[in-house]
Amino acid sequence: MVEYFYHEIIKRTVVGFGNLFNNIHLQKLDKKDNVINDMKVPLAYGPTQKFLARIQQQSELNQPVAMTLPRMSFEMNSIAYDGTRKTQPTQTFKTLDDGTKLKRVYLPVPYNLGFELNVMTKLNEDALQIVEQILPYFQPSFNITVDLVDSIGEKRDIPIVLDGINFTDDYEGDFSARRTMIYTLSFTAKTYLFGPISDTGDGLIRKVQVDYYTDTKRTAPREVRYTVTPDPIDAEPEDDFGFNEETVLFFDSKKYSPTQDADYNP
Repeated sequence: MVEYFYHEIIKRTVVGFGNLFNNIHLQKLDKKDNVINDMKVPLAYGPTQKFLARIQQQSELNQPVAMTLPRMSFEMNSIAYDGTRKTQPTQTFKTLDDGTKLKRVYLPVPYNLGFELNVMTKLNEDALQIVEQILPYFQPSFNITVDLVDSIGEKRDIPIVLDGINFTDDYEGDFSARRTMIYTLSFTAKTYLFGPISDTGDGLIRKVQVDYYTDTKRTAPREVRYTVTPDPIDAEPEDDFGFNEETVLFFDSKKYSPTQDADYNP
């Protein structure tokens, strides 16, 4: 049976993306270039069609007051595996949970999340003000740091790539119809998805061995071996333990193979 897990990684990435555009301002100037109005542009999550329906005041919505422009909306519209960032799926690494418990974690799987940011305004000048506060940060990507997995303190930089910009002027009908200009910015967030975090009792380093050489040549034999082990050998990270140290001299001109855990003649 598959072990249940949920790290909220996609949710955290969506929130991180939205926070990038949560402090956009629009200013109105008088003839002397004095600021007479400074407003923070509202940002909400949802598809463009929903906001357009409210702006146009369809009869079934029964809204006495129209939605105020300008405003912005964003939504996640795709999830796709990124083979260009693929790693060995069975490879794992170990980390400490709360600094005491050893956890085994499989390497994350790379996925791309597609986003659309829609800038809706009545005037083109307002749209240009908003867009120019966004574009300079993407060349074509901007990194955000996301806390992907709280339990192991896994934080990663997630590149947000600007893929393209589209513009539409949604103005059709007579003079009583409301004009809506829409700039649509397409983004890709290159995030990672983690699998279950497993408890493991193995993997603790219980022996450290260092061989010393008197020559820098690759064929040089080891001369001295220094070994350290915990005392007792089955000590856990939270236990009170000491160390056993051992130094051995060699004159047999052999080398040590870490993969075979044995000495050999080079």
